Amino acid sequence: MIEVVVAQLGMDRTSNSPVVILRERDGTRVLPIWIGPAEASAIAMEMQGIRPPRPMTHDLLKTVIHGLGASVTRIRIGSLKEKTYLAELWLARGDHVFQLDARPSDSIAIALRTNAPIFTEAGLLDEVDEDEAPAPDPNAEAERLRAWLENMNPEDFGKFQP
Repeated sequence: MIEVVVAQLGMDRTSNSPVVILRERDGTRVLPIWIGPAEASAIAMEMQGIRPPRPMTHDLLKTVIHGLGASVTRIRIGSLKEKTYLAELWLARGDHVFQLDARPSDSIAIALRTNAPIFTEAGLLDEVDEDEAPAPDPNAEAERLRAWLENMNPEDFGKFQP
């Protein structure tokens, strides 16, 4: 397994969808994962240190995990099935380790909130065709994503179709 970090969050210009770019911690390979608008908002808010007045779903889940005496030990983005990345959330409570199926976007949002490391398989990093991976301009894309998130309406969350 290779440890990755959230390198960037932006908009894919071709699909106009949010995309989170994971980069290997000690390297240059990247793994782009297209995500939904709600998850993009949750990731962006955590990356910018914005605290909403009421807990969001990922904040609530963090509180529940810690309230039950568990901790998030790692996130693993392990495979690609039918163009969908599969992820696992690993929790530990005492001697017990729990592996939960989760979406990569939710896992990343939780990892950011709990300072848990994110891992992926080397093969997934090798599969990314650098010509197909989005290469957004960090400054322009950050502003574009910020404007997009600010202009969203709550009813937009129900319209997302993967």
